[in-house]
Amino acid sequence: MAKLAVCSWSLRPASPAELIKRLVSLGIPRVQLALIPCVEEAAWEGAIAELRAGGIEIVSGMLAMAGEDYSTLASIAQTGGVRSDRHWGCNLDCAFATADLAERSGISLVSFHAGFLPHPPSDPLRATMLDRLRTIADLFASRGVALALETGQESATTLVEALTELDRPSVGVNFDPANMILYGMGDPIEAIERLAPWVRQVHIKDAIGSREPGTWGTETPVGKGSVKWREFLPRTAGVDLVIEREGGSCRDEDILAARDLVRGLVPTLS
Repeated sequence: MAKLAVCSWSLRPASPAELIKRLVSLGIPRVQLALIPCVEEAAWEGAIAELRAGGIEIVSGMLAMAGEDYSTLASIAQTGGVRSDRHWGCNLDCAFATADLAERSGISLVSFHAGFLPHPPSDPLRATMLDRLRTIADLFASRGVALALETGQESATTLVEALTELDRPSVGVNFDPANMILYGMGDPIEAIERLAPWVRQVHIKDAIGSREPGTWGTETPVGKGSVKWREFLPRTAGVDLVIEREGGSCRDEDILAARDLVRGLVPTLS
């Protein structure tokens, strides 16, 4: 049965205790947990055990890559995911540490942004990025942990081609409908239909597109953007749905609204 959860970074908690309190108050005792703080910050040491002791289920983890600059579409295209030569060594170290933590903690799925995969198959940068993704996939798979690539930074067609070429059954997709809109990479419903065999988890996030090519769209509260939720949710194939809110000043209220909308449309959701 599919479960509803919340991205830990959406709540911006200062400690595991605060995260537990906020999740309980939202009535959603499940989380996709940012894992880099758990391996790098003293305040989050032992967070996984503390969360579980507090009745919180960890449905998946998140690996953030170093050096990512989201200020513009152009900047993230150059710095996102595994694309950067400058940060590849650091990102590989972080992947090893995160994979070890996931294995020790029994977290079976971790998502991350691969970065902008070049569309032309002949682009040498694409081959480099796929080699790096295979390296990360293999180190996670050797620890019994599956990976899910975040959608949005390339079209569904490019991602399908890349996943096929990647040839790693442990690698799937974390489908984020808002990212498809924010990056201007196509219709979310058409995209999830194309990517359906690889979808392992879905982010519940909404957005409206930009009217200026090459610029960011705008994230909105769920139900206030362009995602057609009544059409989209039946295509989520029973995978876990994780609410993500990265903008706005009323995140708890926006998450509650997203919770109510999704539960209203998916009555079987736990």
